[in-house]
Amino acid sequence: MSDIITERSGSILRVQLNRPAKKNAMTGAMYTALADLLNEAAQDEHVRVVLWHGAGDAFSAGNDLEDFMKNPPGSGESPQSHLMNALINFPKPLVAAVHGVAIGGGTTMLLHCDFVYAAEGTKFQTPFINLALVPEFGSSCSIPARIGYLHAAEMILLGQPFEAKQAEALGLVTRVVPGAKLLATATETAQKLAEKPAIALQACKRLLKQSLREQVEQAVKAENLEFSARVRSADAKEAFTAFFEKRPPDFTRTKEMAA
Repeated sequence: MSDIITERSGSILRVQLNRPAKKNAMTGAMYTALADLLNEAAQDEHVRVVLWHGAGDAFSAGNDLEDFMKNPPGSGESPQSHLMNALINFPKPLVAAVHGVAIGGGTTMLLHCDFVYAAEGTKFQTPFINLALVPEFGSSCSIPARIGYLHAAEMILLGQPFEAKQAEALGLVTRVVPGAKLLATATETAQKLAEKPAIALQACKRLLKQSLREQVEQAVKAENLEFSARVRSADAKEAFTAFFEKRPPDFTRTKEMAA
């Protein structure tokens, strides 16, 4: 069965991440497939809205670390950058229904959505620092722009998990709803959007995002360069080794100079 499932309902395209046994952790193939789906939907006049959610008990646990370590992204083209570009350039409304956990990219990808509904009890986390990495998907720009520097520093520099209610208070999700009503709530919004005048709706989205778009694009370029260096660093090697060995990392064992 495919790791990403799509279903058309009228002018709404439902996209489901479908690796429930792995909490929908993203492989390189999934990044590419999702990017291709969004690019195709952008050009399909019969698709007005995309509704995005995850199978099983999670939205997405971020990168599949085994797959990620086999092909760590470089500073140029990569499956991850392919999806970043698709999300930045997607002109139509994107509605996400999030439950369980949204970790790493599972959180930062949501910053490109226009509506994010989270089930009660959902946990969010941007643990890049714990893996000796830096944030991606333009989040080093979009997170402080949305929630302010101090909250962003707490989120990025500490990398600790936080609950759906805090995400709502910060403005990272549209609304927190009971889990049993999550998909119905997101679908209702998608249906309302699908009934709006499509060209005007896309123009509204473009105008809302235009002031930050260039900054996000520049952030993506800078992040990709830094991420490429960090993922190949001694600290990252220690972090990933510790993860697979199921022990705390010891960064005092590595010797790296700060830039």
